[in-house]
Amino acid sequence: MVPSMREWFNTNFTEEKYQAYLHELNAPHPGALDFRVAETPIFLDKAFTETMLSACESIVDVITQYNFKQLTSHAIPDEVRVPNENSHSHFIAFDFGICEDEEGQLVPKLIEMQGFPTLFAFQAFQPEIAEKHFTLPAGYTSYLNGFTKQTYLQLLREIIVAGHDPENVVLLEILPHKQKTRIDFYFTEDYLGIPIVDLADIIKVGRNLYYEKAGRRIAIKRIYNRIIFDDLQQQTDALQEKGKILLEELDVEWAPHPNWFYRISKFTLPYLHHDCIPETRFLSDIKVIPADLENYVLKPLFSFSGQGVVIDVSRADIDKVTDPHNWILQRKVKYAEVIKTPDGPAKAEIRIFYFWKDGDTRPIATQNLARLSKGKMIGVRYNKDKEWVGGTLAYFER
Repeated sequence: MVPSMREWFNTNFTEEKYQAYLHELNAPHPGALDFRVAETPIFLDKAFTETMLSACESIVDVITQYNFKQLTSHAIPDEVRVPNENSHSHFIAFDFGICEDEEGQLVPKLIEMQGFPTLFAFQAFQPEIAEKHFTLPAGYTSYLNGFTKQTYLQLLREIIVAGHDPENVVLLEILPHKQKTRIDFYFTEDYLGIPIVDLADIIKVGRNLYYEKAGRRIAIKRIYNRIIFDDLQQQTDALQEKGKILLEELDVEWAPHPNWFYRISKFTLPYLHHDCIPETRFLSDIKVIPADLENYVLKPLFSFSGQGVVIDVSRADIDKVTDPHNWILQRKVKYAEVIKTPDGPAKAEIRIFYFWKDGDTRPIATQNLARLSKGKMIGVRYNKDKEWVGGTLAYFER
């Protein structure tokens, strides 16, 4: 992306530096880093970053419209609709692929978005370790809008803890200590002082929720929600039954409220229009199926971890769909093999974090994570036994 930076980094890279980097990333919570960390960050110039952020802001314009809730009223399946929804999502993540347009120019293209948290706390830790071991030059930062680690964590604390005693705010997840993202849970606890609580361990008394610690029953006033209901539906009958508690009227605050996972999602894509957003339509709205289906991706609105996505679409795939209102057809993008590595180029995605504090009129871009891939898709299952792939972060030219 920035050829001089790529050449500088690759020339100065050593396996010893990388192993020392991994060792320090693992040191605070040994064994918890359960995904591959890539050997390199991504370096983005000002123009590419500004284009990507302009797409984000155009989406925020839609999300902040007076009628957005009406527009997305059918996004939430009835069986997972949670009461007492607030006015906005506290967190939004936008995923962009680094792609090639028809002229071969590098452009950001929106792939997904979610009104849901991601590795917010780990991404406050990773940059300082990366900058220590790779001695990255001045003039680049992984933060946006002037944020630093200190101000970023302060805003994260204000949104999640929101003035409560931290022991009354919980990070709620299903089997949290078995999740691949558990490293982020542990850093959230480190930075914010809030406990990690398993859904199976919550106690309901009337409209109130509690958890137990050291023989004490402690009230839950606010939930930092990390439960994906699509994931919950894959769990045991006992866990699914426990999860029904969350669908009841409760005296508890949410950050973010679970309904926003559905409102800001693939469901929203057909309503968006920007040069960086691929054409997307609900399958039910398409009267004439495109003849060039090889240029599209078929995606279910409700799926966990990318399951059900059809990359090489055929007319037979379309015909098999029995609920077309729950599927989208999205124009395929061409990922650029743009990141030069010792054993061949890698593709990349960048996830931009937006935080939305109560009382603010709009969310703000704060930080990012990135992923490198040499497989057909971004993700662990497509990158087994490969190097210079995995989770990392983007550095933006100041």
